Amino acid sequence: MDKAPSLWINTVTYSDGTTLTFSQGDIVVFVGPNNSGKSAALRGKKDKLSIPASPNPVVKEMFVQSTGSGDDAREWVEQRSKPMPGAEYLYSALDARYNLDSIKTAWNSTTNLQDLARFFYRFMDADSRLSAANPPVNIALTSGIRQHPIHYIQADDSLEKLVSNYFFKAFGQELIVHRNAGNEVPLYCGTRPKTGPGRDRVSIEYLKELEALPQLHKQGDGMRSFAAILLNAFTLHFPIVFIDEPEAFLHPPQARLLGQMLAKETKAEQQLFIATHSGDFLRGLIDANRGNVRVVRLRRESDMNIVKELDRQNVQKLWQDPLLRFSNVLDGLFHEKVIICESDADCKFYGAVLDALYDAQSGSVKPDVMFIHCGGKHRIPTVVRALQKLGVPLAVVADFDILHEEQPLHFIYEGLRGTWSEISDDWKLVKNSIEAKKTETTSEEIKIEIQSILKRVTDSRFPESEIDEIKQVLKKSSPWSIAKNTGKAFVPSGEPMQACNRLCSNLAGYGLFVVEVGELERFVPSVGGHGPAWVNAALEKNLLTDPELELARKFVRRLI
Repeated sequence: MDKAPSLWINTVTYSDGTTLTFSQGDIVVFVGPNNSGKSAALRGKKDKLSIPASPNPVVKEMFVQSTGSGDDAREWVEQRSKPMPGAEYLYSALDARYNLDSIKTAWNSTTNLQDLARFFYRFMDADSRLSAANPPVNIALTSGIRQHPIHYIQADDSLEKLVSNYFFKAFGQELIVHRNAGNEVPLYCGTRPKTGPGRDRVSIEYLKELEALPQLHKQGDGMRSFAAILLNAFTLHFPIVFIDEPEAFLHPPQARLLGQMLAKETKAEQQLFIATHSGDFLRGLIDANRGNVRVVRLRRESDMNIVKELDRQNVQKLWQDPLLRFSNVLDGLFHEKVIICESDADCKFYGAVLDALYDAQSGSVKPDVMFIHCGGKHRIPTVVRALQKLGVPLAVVADFDILHEEQPLHFIYEGLRGTWSEISDDWKLVKNSIEAKKTETTSEEIKIEIQSILKRVTDSRFPESEIDEIKQVLKKSSPWSIAKNTGKAFVPSGEPMQACNRLCSNLAGYGLFVVEVGELERFVPSVGGHGPAWVNAALEKNLLTDPELELARKFVRRLI
């Protein structure tokens, strides 16, 4: 046998009719809101590896491919198994049983592998991982069949070092194999005892110091789960690995680190299929920059699972944008709907109003909505394109001055699947009508105000307060500055106002909601300030009943 036989999932057809083709070396991450079918998608693939006709609500059909002959498969299994006493079955190193004489026939068909498939995949869910770090029974390493991942690191110092180093990065403790514990092979965590002349890993002094450390299987869920994934993914080298909720029991930094580790250590011939609820874990996978991560989002509609994929090339392209790498934008993949705002202040205010509306309604289900911000309107198109590719329902909130320039308005609208030519005439009419309006302050008056401010400045360092004051003066010279502060009311009556109404309606029809009062702060004009300071003061009001906030409540209802 020149090369070990291998098995991989080639094509999968999902309940909405979408068919995806996979390759060896792919890391496929399933994301989506709760109850969208992520875990079921993993179980469906696992079950259909053994019996293609296995029913599953998400996976309709699946085909696998293999390398190596039936004779190769038989030899490979035989080398890793031991005969069961009094039976013609073989017991594998990892709990799989199969009739040796049937392997060749099953392998050559690849359409009905039955229990043989169990030799070629590993399935890890959150519950099974908690017991995976328990000590296995000791074996004769030179002649026995390895039946547990711990046996592999017991026999291979380089594997033990690899797993221990990654565990240390997450928890600041090493993992150490006890090689002389009697009938079991436990793992300990802490600082590895030193070795030297007359003090090797089976010496009494070494073992006493080791046994004073905590045992891994008696530690918390996070440590045990993390170690179980390392042991199963890095030591056994199954061609196909399924991991459900790898982030379970882990803090966000550990989840991100685990994603990086899995991406870096996955072998070129392995497939990983992962279902996750964690944006941190997903960011960790992509951080590794291996170019083999594919993101598949599931969304449930009635009894159908809608599948959208962001392939390897698009994942890499989008990850080059710092906005996606260093923000919480990817967390939007795990919600039913995402509302994109210009700033964090917008997100906090609209989110608080939404909470107030639904907390007051007994028996109502709060919408699974996430508000995310882009740090300004010019970054909105990037986020829209990324989330649209994965089929995330979107809405965008923008201040009234989004109508000032063609870009980014044009990009946002077409990113939301609108056609620019349908609204361009109305946009031009609104823009021109606003810019044709004369401001109340003349150029001469503005110069006088600025000169007055400059005369007050005596410090060598120009004061921030005077800078802000000059900015406010300059705003008086721009019709669009007034429009942003006033909103739709600044648009001239008649045909321009009719065009504005049509424009805002069409934009909202595709999910772009213009703040018609101008900007966020105009929803509660009695509160002074801007940005975070304004939000903190505004949120002290009764968001559900205060009459001044009625326009804000209506606006949020439209968003939802």
